[in-house]
Amino acid sequence: MIEQGQTLPAVTLTQLTNDGMQTLTNSELFEGKKVVLFAVPGAFTPTCSNAHLPEFITLADKIKAKGIDAIYCVSVNDAFVMKAWGDSQNAQEIAMLADGDANFTKALGLDKDTAGFGGIRSSRYAMIVDNSVVTGLFVEQDKEFAVSRAEYVLEKL
Repeated sequence: MIEQGQTLPAVTLTQLTNDGMQTLTNSELFEGKKVVLFAVPGAFTPTCSNAHLPEFITLADKIKAKGIDAIYCVSVNDAFVMKAWGDSQNAQEIAMLADGDANFTKALGLDKDTAGFGGIRSSRYAMIVDNSVVTGLFVEQDKEFAVSRAEYVLEKL
């Protein structure tokens, strides 16, 4: 599993915007930027839709006021699902990034096999990334929702 102080692995993520599909490299997403990235097991799932994403939407301005350039939400879903989920949640301040093949999640060592639920998914976590280096890492235990919350991350900035 990736650790605080390590550089993020070079893996691409995708994003569907009103301008079309974009494949984004780590350099485009993280170099020269301070970002908060949080990951969820699945778009449209209960905790993710009812609490995790909404809290980041609500606190986006406060998070960005602490010197954060961008907030990214990542899930092992395709870019079409991530855009639809972001649109349904009015997540304009959050970049909804797809890790459709789980390559990013696996490279971080934060993947888990949920078998019949959905196969390979991401663990629930949040991280602070400064110029591609993880400066804060908050990984949830299974069935927990505490350290990856927007409020918790905001306290750590």
